[in-house]
Amino acid sequence: MKKSKLSILFSLSVLAAILLSACGAAAPMILDQRAIYPESGEGIGAPAMEEPVAGFASDSGGGGAVANDAVVSQPAASERLVVKNASLSIVVDDPEKRMTEITAMATRMGGFVVSSNLYKTSLSDGTEVPAAYITVRVPADKFLDAMDQIRAGAVDVPSDTQSGQDVTAEYTDLQSRLRNLEDAAATLRQIMEEAKKTEDVLNVFYQLNSITEQIEVLKGQIQYYEESSSLSAISVEIIANQSVQPIKVGPWDITGVAKEAIESLVKALQGIAEALVWLALYILPVALIIGIPLWLVFRGLRGWSNRRSPKKAK
Repeated sequence: MKKSKLSILFSLSVLAAILLSACGAAAPMILDQRAIYPESGEGIGAPAMEEPVAGFASDSGGGGAVANDAVVSQPAASERLVVKNASLSIVVDDPEKRMTEITAMATRMGGFVVSSNLYKTSLSDGTEVPAAYITVRVPADKFLDAMDQIRAGAVDVPSDTQSGQDVTAEYTDLQSRLRNLEDAAATLRQIMEEAKKTEDVLNVFYQLNSITEQIEVLKGQIQYYEESSSLSAISVEIIANQSVQPIKVGPWDITGVAKEAIESLVKALQGIAEALVWLALYILPVALIIGIPLWLVFRGLRGWSNRRSPKKAK
């Protein structure tokens, strides 16, 4: 009887141990499931998905690393790259002086002159007036101040065009491509150092040379975007005030035309009278002085020739 009781107690102990061990194994599983899938909120039973950054599509199958790098390097809204340019024409009294002032302004702001040209144009009446054309680059944060100073003192501003281009997406894409190419170049250098065969070394060298050229091109494009966004270009056409003055036509007066006609007639008659005086007092005496001796010589030669002609006939 005692043995049967002991065997029953032993069986119950083993069964209790098995049940406890089963519960202990199930408890962590339940906790893990609750930690991964919360019971409250949207999307129960599935982890929350991050929204992709605009301009970068998610790529499955090995492209995750590039997408993550692009997301990390995406500039903030306050750090966006915007290329600002402007083109305007102004009317001033002295174009040459105004061009010199714009040059000094750009230098004072920390910019520089890209190109300048001072030339002359002809008006309808043949008058030559100066004109100028200048392009400067100034820091982007002083762009509006520079525009105000260029307009200041101008008689008129016939045209004023401003433009802005957001190149943040292009700039970020170039940086991502540059990092990928630099990583590939580093890997190729390591492979070339470990290569044993000459053929393998040459193949890796050609690939490395091609990637290096692409890296230099990308660096140039990145530098162009950085300089264009940090320095704004302003092109100014400087027009002389005299060039834009309207043509003034006075009232027509018949008496003025008649007066001019009479004056022209009197001048013509004076010219004819002066010609007759010159003919009578200068040309005619000179002609007589030269012409009479020549005529006498001609008559003498003709008479001598006539006297010899009958003798030849006999």
